[in-house]
Amino acid sequence: MDLRALRAFTEVIRQGGFSQAAEALHTTQSNVSKTVRQLEEEVGLPLLDRVGHRSHLTVAGEVVHARALKMLADRADLVRELEEMRGLRRGRLRLGLAPIGASTLFAPHFATYRARYPGIEISLVEQGSSRLQEMLREGEIDLGALLMPVPDAFDWQDARRSPVVAVVPQADHLPRDRPVPLAALADHPFILFEAGFALNAMVLDACAKAGISPRIVARSSQPDFIFALVAAGLGIGFLPRLIVEERAPPGVRVVTVTEPDMLWHMVLAWRRDGYLSDAARAWLALLRGEAT
Repeated sequence: MDLRALRAFTEVIRQGGFSQAAEALHTTQSNVSKTVRQLEEEVGLPLLDRVGHRSHLTVAGEVVHARALKMLADRADLVRELEEMRGLRRGRLRLGLAPIGASTLFAPHFATYRARYPGIEISLVEQGSSRLQEMLREGEIDLGALLMPVPDAFDWQDARRSPVVAVVPQADHLPRDRPVPLAALADHPFILFEAGFALNAMVLDACAKAGISPRIVARSSQPDFIFALVAAGLGIGFLPRLIVEERAPPGVRVVTVTEPDMLWHMVLAWRRDGYLSDAARAWLALLRGEAT
């Protein structure tokens, strides 16, 4: 099968449509449609069920999509492995970081890495945990900063742990001198992160276990904006304590919650069956405090 056809097909699924896929691939919608039709003819089965402007995977499409992701990731691995076998001194470290905690955990290491490996280009993307998992599976990044637990398809190295705390307005009536159960926050409006952030699932799972249904009044992808909304009295937010201690502005304070499951455990993950480049291995060694 033509890998370019598989790339077009997977991009249609990822982007949610042919026009969006064409934009991502820097081509025309008609070219993408033609390529996917040719792939369907080669397979001999329809891969997409087209209903209006929406397309959904058929059963055959699900099989081809899963295999295509693996083939494209394997190709990316092959290219990187051959480059290193040729003894190239230049390369690229492709990191996927979460908007929450990335600057605190990783920024101090970039200067050291650059000094040790000046020929390595560092490529960074910031996404939520769900999207980073997809990018790892598709071979688009070498390492991704994920929250535990991670799928069995990944190996990982520990990065940092921090309890998740509630951030409330300074004048809020909640106790200042002792932890409180999550149920004590049930009458407060919640401010969460955008969909795709693993921290959301952690908070909502803890709420379900505590028997409460939170009223969500706002979402954001930026911790600083969540702090601002909390300070303005819109509701309460939830962030790792280490982020709050570093970045919380005046007008908010921390309330510790007693739920043991609300632990922010960040790791650096990579595909278990994938090729891990020397550049990625050097980054992992740096974070472990090892000289290379």
